[in-house]
Amino acid sequence: FEEIMMENFPNLVKEIDIKPQEAQRVPKTRNPKRPTPRHIIIKMPKVKYKERILKAAREKQLVTYKGAPIRLAADFSKETMQDRRAWQKIFNRMKTQDLQPRIIYPAKLSFRVEGQIKSFPDKNKLKEFITTKPVLQEMLEGLL
Repeated sequence: FEEIMMENFPNLVKEIDIKPQEAQRVPKTRNPKRPTPRHIIIKMPKVKYKERILKAAREKQLVTYKGAPIRLAADFSKETMQDRRAWQKIFNRMKTQDLQPRIIYPAKLSFRVEGQIKSFPDKNKLKEFITTKPVLQEMLEGLL
């Protein structure tokens, strides 16, 4: 973490204590059948440090580690994961219909319809929207 901070935010490192209270890798072991990157969870000593680091990351837009782009996120809590899983059946149905669905952080569903990208924070907003689109209503019948 200290290397990432020095590479991307040298001025910020001078201003705040970047040493995390706790750090761990999740999951503890890698699954060779699933080549996704492992997350590193870091607990900072003060919330304001976390906020300043995330604000600097948003301003910089591209954070790297040894030249490779990485992503910094504020929270990947149990609640966030449950909210993301709630979209899974709808996401899979849209994927088969080539709507290019995405689950945006923290847990919003986004997809392309009629050349526009639409984004919904919850199922109620999606339900309101699909009432105006009979094709989508038919496709998602039984899922909402």
